[in-house]
Amino acid sequence: MQQNNGLDKNQLISFGVLSLLLIGFMLYFQNRQASTEQENIANQAKKTEQTTAAKANAATELNANVTPNAIQKVNLKNDELSLEFSSLGGQVSSVRLNQYNAYDGKNKNKPLYLFSNKNAEYGFEFKDKAGKIVNTKDLVFTPSVAGNTVTLTSQLSGATIQFIYTLSPKYTLDFKVRTQGLANLTSDKNATFKWNYNVRESEKGRAQEQTHTEFTYAFDNYKAYDYDARSEMDETKETLNWIGVKQQFFAAVIEAQHGFTQSKGYQDNIETGEYLKKFNYDGQVAFTGGEFNQDFAWYFMPLDLPLLKSYNKNFDEILPLGWSFIGSLNRHVFMPMYNLISSWGIAAGWAIFIMTIIVKLILSPVMYKQHKLSAMMKVIRPEIDEVNKKYKDADPMKKQQETMAVYRKAGVNQLAGCLPALVQVPLFYALFRFFPNMIDLRGKSFWFAEDLTAYDDLIKLPFSIPFLGDHLSIFALACTIVILIYTMMTAGNMQQPQQEGMPNMKVLMYIFPVTFLFFLNTSASGLSWYYFVSNAINIIIILVIKYVILDEKKIHAQIQENKQKAPKPEGRFQKRMREMMEQAQEQQKQQQKNKK
Repeated sequence: MQQNNGLDKNQLISFGVLSLLLIGFMLYFQNRQASTEQENIANQAKKTEQTTAAKANAATELNANVTPNAIQKVNLKNDELSLEFSSLGGQVSSVRLNQYNAYDGKNKNKPLYLFSNKNAEYGFEFKDKAGKIVNTKDLVFTPSVAGNTVTLTSQLSGATIQFIYTLSPKYTLDFKVRTQGLANLTSDKNATFKWNYNVRESEKGRAQEQTHTEFTYAFDNYKAYDYDARSEMDETKETLNWIGVKQQFFAAVIEAQHGFTQSKGYQDNIETGEYLKKFNYDGQVAFTGGEFNQDFAWYFMPLDLPLLKSYNKNFDEILPLGWSFIGSLNRHVFMPMYNLISSWGIAAGWAIFIMTIIVKLILSPVMYKQHKLSAMMKVIRPEIDEVNKKYKDADPMKKQQETMAVYRKAGVNQLAGCLPALVQVPLFYALFRFFPNMIDLRGKSFWFAEDLTAYDDLIKLPFSIPFLGDHLSIFALACTIVILIYTMMTAGNMQQPQQEGMPNMKVLMYIFPVTFLFFLNTSASGLSWYYFVSNAINIIIILVIKYVILDEKKIHAQIQENKQKAPKPEGRFQKRMREMMEQAQEQQKQQQKNKK
């Protein structure tokens, strides 16, 4: 039989022609698909224009005394907010937070708008007695301004609808709805508040901000709070005191004096462009005696913890600092610690540096025990290897029992090494929540990082790598290198599995820092800086313990002395583990006997 060593000349030519044909077909159908998508976009735009025109005509029919040409814009302003109101729908059409800027790679003073360019619209919807749907966002109102109050009035088939907005200090806009004669127009007992909102990107790091953008709401008389990042929100069984849409550092919230019922919502990601997500919300508000007289309040606010707590409406829960102990750790430890250090007038990056050192000092007794245990494990490694060699072909249970006996005689408690890891898990998660949500760090630069709440991208790639992006964060790279060095210094003390099929823990330990790079590359640079400093301190601690504090010869002598003494009585956990292993060993022997 002739062996096929590869493709001959004719096969290569055939393969090349086939490849060219396939590429040609792909380009042809790709162009066809692009043309079809452009036609669909044009048709959709045409339909949108027709729908808008139909709504305008409907609004003109319902409100014949005022024409669409009479649409006006009026403004209110205080130190915190600049607001614009439109006579079309009587809505807040523009909201700017005066003391904050949005992220822009070129313009560092780009104004930060929550509402603008028709990205948000809202109104109250009900049916007239003929069954025709009326939505106040389609009506034309007449505005009047008196001091810090804007009153917008619309006439609808003999009924009068008024929206009264009053700009209060700081970030609050009181909103009252008053009607006269509405009972003659509708038999409905409720109106549906409809709010459509396309959230605009305002931070560096689209993926991170998109993750933090979601529905947020309170119920049970402001006592209970929840958030919803799912596509569909369904809270028909609760009366919501307020409903809002939060971003990474800002939120737009509307509060109803008597609450929203039958609440439903929808949200979906917008993958490209200036908007992050689109939101739709429906909730019912009740009429009183056939009239719509309800009090509301809009809040357009930064997610600053002291500010949120000052409202006493459970707004502070909007800030995602973590649940239960994690949230308490951030609220009562890390945030006050950072605020205290930063009040000394030092740069934000150095404040994080000092905070890291303080945390390490607090954890130093635990860390010392961990590294001392590591040193002791290294000293008794030859004896562990001897046990593994002696019982190489023995039952795994027997080998494990003998290994535990060596540890017990040497006075080494393996469980003591788990404590530092368990202590650091909540700290890790708390800081993971702290850095991307601490508004005091927003826009604070440090070295090559423009914003400590976002990634640094000094190294830009000409292409995008899946899960990594189109850049390399220097802080993330530095942190990864330090973790690798730390791993190399500690992996030597790890006992390798002797059983077949068991994973090599050393390999897994080296893989972890690499995967950490993918995680940190798009995370807050403040978080990467913290972990860099933390692991650098860990390396210093190991070197100090190894060369200054601990003497391996003394440890070895102490272990030999412990072995000569009567073994310490077993602890409850050790006794339970030994009994379980003995029981498992007996069961294994019985099974082998039954097979024979």
